[in-house]
Amino acid sequence: MREPPDASQAPRFTGPRTFGRLPYTTDLVDVDAAIYGMPWDGSTSFRSGARFGPEAVRSASSLLRPYNPVAQVQVFGAVSTIDYGDAPTVPGYVEETLTRIEAFVDPLVERGVVGVGVGGDHSVALAELRALAKRHGPLGVVQLDSHTDLWDLYFDKPLSHGTVFRRAVEEGIIDPGRVLQAGMRGPLYGASDVDVPRELGVEMVPWIELAELSPAEFGELARGRVGAGPAFLSFDVDFVDPAFCPGTGTPEVGGPTSFQALGYLRALTGIEFVGYDVVEVAPPYDSAQITALLAANVVFEMLSLVAQAAR
Repeated sequence: MREPPDASQAPRFTGPRTFGRLPYTTDLVDVDAAIYGMPWDGSTSFRSGARFGPEAVRSASSLLRPYNPVAQVQVFGAVSTIDYGDAPTVPGYVEETLTRIEAFVDPLVERGVVGVGVGGDHSVALAELRALAKRHGPLGVVQLDSHTDLWDLYFDKPLSHGTVFRRAVEEGIIDPGRVLQAGMRGPLYGASDVDVPRELGVEMVPWIELAELSPAEFGELARGRVGAGPAFLSFDVDFVDPAFCPGTGTPEVGGPTSFQALGYLRALTGIEFVGYDVVEVAPPYDSAQITALLAANVVFEMLSLVAQAAR
């Protein structure tokens, strides 16, 4: 069983900065879940800095404890979990970076280890989805975000953090009929942008409507949309209002609090998630680790979903 050291014997501020003070290893024997970093921000359209996201989230995660009292589930000590290290990236070359991240994730998928990626800008999700689809086929997706990331082109180029899920639909690695996006808000380029998810067959719930749903109602909506079969859960930290999550590249005001965001996340039980990520943590714009602390707890809630599914 891979788990952190006892914090009553070794203070949390000691030791190397792995996620949750978990053992760092690439040995996947007897491993249920693996945390890995994707230090990349070459596809951001506004503020860069997410290449430092994995480092910041690891540092903030040292305060995590093994038991989740809200989900009423033991996480560390029940789910054998490791820190798998960082995927290799190539500054300035998005295609090569995605290829290398995909190859890095491949062994986890092949061994049936549930991966939880920490970004990095949202373009990295395309590499994760490619790796997962090779084993599972087209995936369902639940995306908590303030943007759909369904644009066709950015600066006349097809690969960016704003086009990732459109490329995934076009490549056939996600099933648009099993995709639910929630939390979208902010100004758009034109009225036609509102229709893009529907045109691609994706269900999108803007924040102004999601805010009227309880977490339980959202969970029911997600289970109904994703249905049976493998799925991926992607949490962009700009889903959360920048008052509670300032350290991100493309913040959108008027969103959920961190409490509300965790509530929607915790409601996503009963879905066969085979992979997770939390992306767009940009420490240069953070304050007192506010964003990194949120992201670390999002990862913990994702691991809680893994533990709940294993019960």
